[in-house]
Amino acid sequence: MIVDALYSLQLNPFLCVKRMKLLEFFVRIFLLTTITMIAFGANSIFGRVALESDAIDPSNYTFIRLLSGAIMLAILVSLSSGAGIDNLKRGNMISAFCLFAYAAAFSFSYVNIETGVGALILFACVQATMIGWSLYKGDRPSLFEWLGIIVAFGAFIWLVSPGLEAPDPLAAALMAISGIAWGAYSLRGKSASDPLKATAGNFILSVPMGLALLLISLSNSQLSAYGVVLAVASGAITSGMGYALWYRVLPQLTATRASIVQLTVPVVAGIGGLLFLSEPLTFRFVIASALILGGVAISILLKAKRA
Repeated sequence: MIVDALYSLQLNPFLCVKRMKLLEFFVRIFLLTTITMIAFGANSIFGRVALESDAIDPSNYTFIRLLSGAIMLAILVSLSSGAGIDNLKRGNMISAFCLFAYAAAFSFSYVNIETGVGALILFACVQATMIGWSLYKGDRPSLFEWLGIIVAFGAFIWLVSPGLEAPDPLAAALMAISGIAWGAYSLRGKSASDPLKATAGNFILSVPMGLALLLISLSNSQLSAYGVVLAVASGAITSGMGYALWYRVLPQLTATRASIVQLTVPVVAGIGGLLFLSEPLTFRFVIASALILGGVAISILLKAKRA
């Protein structure tokens, strides 16, 4: 059989080339997707490293992250399409506020919450927001979809409930607000004809909001070169370039696959917290992660099958 297959390829060189190109395409998509998920997970790692170490205060971190993200995205849009600044006027003030709310709550939360736990709460609330909106618009999940949602929600409640391993209540609440804001931002961005330009425009519009927050809390300002580098890395690289990569690879993925691969982000963040901050891997976090991510995955897969 193998000999026959090799003989067939020799007789069909064009088929061999086509299969090799197809393999290269899937490898490239896999690598780009992996890099993007690592970038998204690194957002939590950079934020926690900067804010836990008092290298920078949350307001400065938020402003610098939004500003550097806006600059990077404007550059990427200009390079990719030759668009001038007029072509970046695709932002929306409500979407920009959602982006700002996400970034600000994210920064203040990571002062007192561990990396993996923060990322898991963020992800759970993003998914809860999107699922809740889908229900509001008339979607009717099946019995097993409801089971997945209930398992994920129950695990989330257990994760944040009082106990020795529970996260700081205020930090958890702020991260939940961050997740809801990002979920709303994602829902609003679904109809964008050019997501990269829309994201660049929203980042640009969010910068004055970040500046206002900075001016309000100027008396508590704390800044170091290390903190600025981490904020710029988060804004320009893992946010700006990360989103650019995501929007490049997204058309090659089905909606289900795109949702499933994002389940890896809290895992990446948790591993980063373990490696770079020596954060403990608690029993509560491990079990809650498995139940939340598993419940959401079941719901996504069954919904895709129903559709």
